[in-house]
Amino acid sequence: MTAPFLIEALGSAHSRTEFASGVEALDRYFREHVTQDVRRRVTACYVALDAATAQVAGYYTLSAASVALADLPESLGKRLPRYPSVPVARLGRLAVDQAYRGRQLGASLLWDAATRAVRSEMAVYALVVDAKDDQAVRFYLHHGFIAFGSLPRRLLLPLASFAAVRG
Repeated sequence: MTAPFLIEALGSAHSRTEFASGVEALDRYFREHVTQDVRRRVTACYVALDAATAQVAGYYTLSAASVALADLPESLGKRLPRYPSVPVARLGRLAVDQAYRGRQLGASLLWDAATRAVRSEMAVYALVVDAKDDQAVRFYLHHGFIAFGSLPRRLLLPLASFAAVRG
């Protein structure tokens, strides 16, 4: 049975010490650095909590960014104003605790991030991610992201297409 999850902004009551995604860089960032980045307002962090235990089951970070208009695929860029850059929301990190794998929590966190970007009072054109490895690339491609730009693992989800699917 899949436990229900609550997704909310990271707060001081959330214990980060036991979180273990299996990716040391993501775990260390969550344990040691995320609160500093949130306090400095360079990122926002959202956590998925196991509704039964209040244990952090996953997290993601979201921040403002921009991408060069010239880096976008021509099919997307031709529809945009000729500004040098396009505002986007950057999904910086996304991780699921190993104990919660196989429950579609990663997809739920991704959905939540895209929904927050769409609902934001600040206009952003897309959700952008720099995937850490080929497995992550496959995950994002499966969820509608497309490759763009000169970096091999940089992916983008136009939020207009997400909003249309979301309804």
